[in-house]
Amino acid sequence: MLKDKKAVIFDLDGTLVDSMWIWKEIDIRFLGRYGLQVPDGLNDALEGFSFYETAKYFKEHFPLPLTMEEIMETWNRMAAEMYEKEISLKDGAKELIHMLKEKHMPLGIATSNSRELAKVCLKSNGILDAFDYICTSDEVPKGKPEPDVYLHAAEKLSVEPEKVLVFEDIPYGLMAGKRANMATCAVRDPYSERAMEEKLRLADYYIDSYYDVLNGTYQKLS
Repeated sequence: MLKDKKAVIFDLDGTLVDSMWIWKEIDIRFLGRYGLQVPDGLNDALEGFSFYETAKYFKEHFPLPLTMEEIMETWNRMAAEMYEKEISLKDGAKELIHMLKEKHMPLGIATSNSRELAKVCLKSNGILDAFDYICTSDEVPKGKPEPDVYLHAAEKLSVEPEKVLVFEDIPYGLMAGKRANMATCAVRDPYSERAMEEKLRLADYYIDSYYDVLNGTYQKLS
């Protein structure tokens, strides 16, 4: 999987860390403050959205007495504490990152999350310093499934896209990696189990955990 690769870029939520559950919980608590309930299908509607795009959607679809900036500030406050205290790395992630750093492999993050939350999460798990660049969707013209965030990250790492390996958990992210002309590895996550067939179709490799990379037990799909 890593043969001839010169950099590795990870998505964050659901890929590097087990965090997908918190957004539903934050939605419940946030909307509950205003007597609102989370509608069915909200997570699907927001899949691949950047932090800004998500706030815009909430402002347009819910009767909230807040500006978009206030919505984002509130989410950041609620999420920061959870990312710091409750979010852990996927199995084998720390060991893989340690191995990659021993090989002097440039590492990046390409996330639809905010830079602040990404840094809080990586720092609390003791791996912030391992990453050479954190790229968020807000830095580029279009979020996933467009390739912008991955191309920008590769540029910042000074590596050609075709020499990059991407780890992703959802189809939109895998599509973004493929459109960037990068090799892609799908990561198992319970929140994207229903999309497994599409994940396997889009990815070059599949892993149940990062130990599969370390042990050479990953699935080669193409």
